[in-house]
Amino acid sequence: MPAKKKESADSVASATRVTAGATATAPRLAVRKTYKLFIGGAFPRSESGRTYVVADSKGQFVANAAQASRKDARDAVLAARAAFGKWSGATAYNKGQVIYRIAEMLEGRRDEFTSLEVPASEVDEAIDRLVWYAGWTDKLAQVVGGANPVAGPYFNISSPEPSGVVAVVAPSQPTLLGLVSVIAPAMATGNTVIVITDAPRVAITLAEVLATSDVPGGVVNILTGSAAEVAPWLASHSDVNGLDLTGVADAKLALELEQAAAETLKRVRRPAAVDWSADPGLAPMTAYLETKTVWHPKGM
Repeated sequence: MPAKKKESADSVASATRVTAGATATAPRLAVRKTYKLFIGGAFPRSESGRTYVVADSKGQFVANAAQASRKDARDAVLAARAAFGKWSGATAYNKGQVIYRIAEMLEGRRDEFTSLEVPASEVDEAIDRLVWYAGWTDKLAQVVGGANPVAGPYFNISSPEPSGVVAVVAPSQPTLLGLVSVIAPAMATGNTVIVITDAPRVAITLAEVLATSDVPGGVVNILTGSAAEVAPWLASHSDVNGLDLTGVADAKLALELEQAAAETLKRVRRPAAVDWSADPGLAPMTAYLETKTVWHPKGM
């Protein structure tokens, strides 16, 4: 080979080795995930275009999240109301199947939640809690309803019915178990749910589970951002039937939300400090049920 050609070939080979080495050792540019809202079974960005940075427990910025606005809250109400008829009309057995499917999908993605700093024991408890509520869907009517004794030739039957759209301010800690514990009871009784949460990584990852678990679009809607900004619009919205203030730690804000809800005669639940690992009992399910009583003449 001529000297010039050999020198050129050696230069190219050397440059290739240097480039390959640089590529192998150069640090990657981190790609932050953007957690969007969950409305009507889809994942839209906030209509305002606003986002905020999310930090992990060490204070390191790890993701971006959409910051919900008043318009997003209205969109969530429309989605929840549109889904209410189909979900409330589903059989109790079918509701139980759907909620159990959520537990199955959550079991399959448990490692993803532990990577988000959710303790493995809490993931287990959240899965068990979903299975527990799935089992109640076709039993609750027998426990809280029934045939009433009356003085007359009539059948008198009381049966529970869902209230409608329930807005929930989710607790910040614990993240996953607390979130499941406020969503599942409302779902199990046939209500549709709008959740406001300040824990977007866990909440929207749970939304991804819901989106692949046979849950009809609009049955659960999740808004990430500030409860102080979004909750007042839901509390005063005439098409919201219930308000769960479990995650409101500010007593002044809770009072303002209760007063706003009173204008439209909403059912409001504001429990004291909750031990999420304890047996929740029936109160979270019966809080947003109404009892319908039917009279029917005997012998006809």
